[in-house]
Amino acid sequence: MTVWLVVSILAVVLSPLAWLRPSRKQSQQMSLRLEGRRMGLAMQLAPQQWPHWLEKEPPSPCPQYHRARSKGCDDSWCYWQVSPGVWCNQWREACADPRLAEVFARLPESVYKVEADSRMIALYWSERGEMAVLQDIAYALETLA
Repeated sequence: MTVWLVVSILAVVLSPLAWLRPSRKQSQQMSLRLEGRRMGLAMQLAPQQWPHWLEKEPPSPCPQYHRARSKGCDDSWCYWQVSPGVWCNQWREACADPRLAEVFARLPESVYKVEADSRMIALYWSERGEMAVLQDIAYALETLA
């Protein structure tokens, strides 16, 4: 009887430690973030106001991967992926720039938005996929920066 009492007490004391263990999804996100950091990408959770016309509303805050742009890049633009492979600006006009369209074609459907200003290029992504997806994202940010 005493043995069962001691085992029960130990189980009750040690059970909260299982809650501290990260889930499989959290472990995968962390490995993607660390690999992105090794590739020279910066990452942060950024709050977003998503357009009402998107089919599925992405999360807010959303993981933002970004990279500094080279000097002399003064163009600013922003495109959302409305459906897989269809990129539109704020006026819901399709992407007409062939250079951007070529880079966007390599991005997975889990990327919600790509935007650029004079200082940086940012990509909003659900962090789903394998390392190959992260390499496509790094390629896109490097090409457009």
